[in-house]
Amino acid sequence: MEFKEIDIEGELTLKAMSHGSKLNKWMYSQIKPFANGKILEIGSGIGNISEYFIEDKKDIQLSDIRDSYVSQLKKKFPDNTVLKLDLVHEDFDKEYKHLIGTFDLVYALNVIEHIENDKLAIININKLLRPGGFIYILVPAYQSLYNNFDRALFHYRRYTRKSLLKIFPVDLKFVKYWNFNFAGIFGWYMIGSIFKRNIMEFNFVVKVFDYFGVFFVL
Repeated sequence: MEFKEIDIEGELTLKAMSHGSKLNKWMYSQIKPFANGKILEIGSGIGNISEYFIEDKKDIQLSDIRDSYVSQLKKKFPDNTVLKLDLVHEDFDKEYKHLIGTFDLVYALNVIEHIENDKLAIININKLLRPGGFIYILVPAYQSLYNNFDRALFHYRRYTRKSLLKIFPVDLKFVKYWNFNFAGIFGWYMIGSIFKRNIMEFNFVVKVFDYFGVFFVL
C-alpha cells in the first residue's frame, strides 16, 4: 500500500477535528450500540474517537499504519494495545494470523477512502471478525464534492451508496446505512472548491461548525 509516512496534511486535519467535540461525541454515540465485546479501531490517528471508548472502559485495541501515529497512541493510551496494521498487506493472513476471527466490532472512520484497493481492505476487515461481528465504517460522500482538500489528504475517491455496496462481499448483511453532516457539504464545497483554500484553514471551519452544532443528520 502506498501512503505518506510523514502525513502533515492528515495530522493537521486530525488536530483540527480534535476541536470538534460535539461531532466526535456524536460519532461515538452512533458506534456505541455496536460496541460490545472485543473492538478494533482501524486508523486511530491521534485518538480523537478512541478516547471515548477508553473512557467508557470498552475492550478496545487501537491501530494505525503509520509509525508516527502508533507512537503517539502508545504514549497517549499506555494501558491499551496499539497495533501497526496494513489492511492491504500482501500477506495479510500470515502477517495478522493472531488477529483473524478475534473481534466483535471493527470500525474505520475516514480510512477506506485512503486505500486504493478498498474492496480488499473490506475483505480483510471481515476476516478479523468473529461470527456475528460488525463492521462499522465512515467514508466521505459524493464524488462530485471531490476537491483539493481530498487531493491534499490523499483520498482516492468519495462514495455513494451504490459504490459503497460494491466493495462489500455479497455475504455481508447491511444492518444500517445513513448519511450525516448535511451542513458540512456546503463548507467543504465552498472552501475547498470555490475558494480553493488550503487544508490548514480547515481548523477554523471545524471550530465554527462545532460551536453552532451544525452537524445535521440526513
